[in-house]
Amino acid sequence: MQESVVVRRQFSLCVWLVRAFRFELRILPGWIRTGGITAYNVHTRPPEKIREQFKRLGLDTDTLESTDKLRIIDWYTASLGLKPTEKRAVPSLKTADLSLDMRDLMRETPSPELLRVWDTTSYLARFNDERIWVELELTRFVPSSNIIQSTGIGGVMRGVHSDWVYKQLEGAYEGVIDFKLEEEGKTLRDVMRIRNMRNVHFDREWHELKIGENFEVTLDK
Repeated sequence: MQESVVVRRQFSLCVWLVRAFRFELRILPGWIRTGGITAYNVHTRPPEKIREQFKRLGLDTDTLESTDKLRIIDWYTASLGLKPTEKRAVPSLKTADLSLDMRDLMRETPSPELLRVWDTTSYLARFNDERIWVELELTRFVPSSNIIQSTGIGGVMRGVHSDWVYKQLEGAYEGVIDFKLEEEGKTLRDVMRIRNMRNVHFDREWHELKIGENFEVTLDK
């Protein structure tokens, strides 16, 4: 049985990643098609790459961006030390600058139809002290979802930070989902499970993810 990935609205969710799995590719198209707005923060690849993959999923990115239904925010270029040319971009990856940007976002009008996704914020630890980066997560990323009544999903790589980091983030987010790659003989399987979810009954079992030719992801229940 296959099941779509469903995300609760006005919710802050953290995704543990063993590799850079594109967990957002199933969530975002469905959100947009039901009338939602998506702000996708691109950390690990050029923005044009995510546009290409969304087009393969049947999304008209040109129209969606022109009507403000899809907002692609470039963090990737700053990680290369280059000046961003995208309409929406983060010019600095220092936590002091990001904290000010997030503070301004927290003053915006509530947007319950808005889904904000960060493919992974782990790489921010390359440019900042680990504890300062976690403080940014706890005081800006996580509470901003409740303050502007939006839904936030942040990816974090497993196995690259200290145990202290994962404990802090797991305690702060309202839900945590694990994604990993399993090897069975000569077969590789992408699997996921819900590690924790507040105020919701959930299944803790691992489930396999099926990735289609167009990168659409479905869940085997």
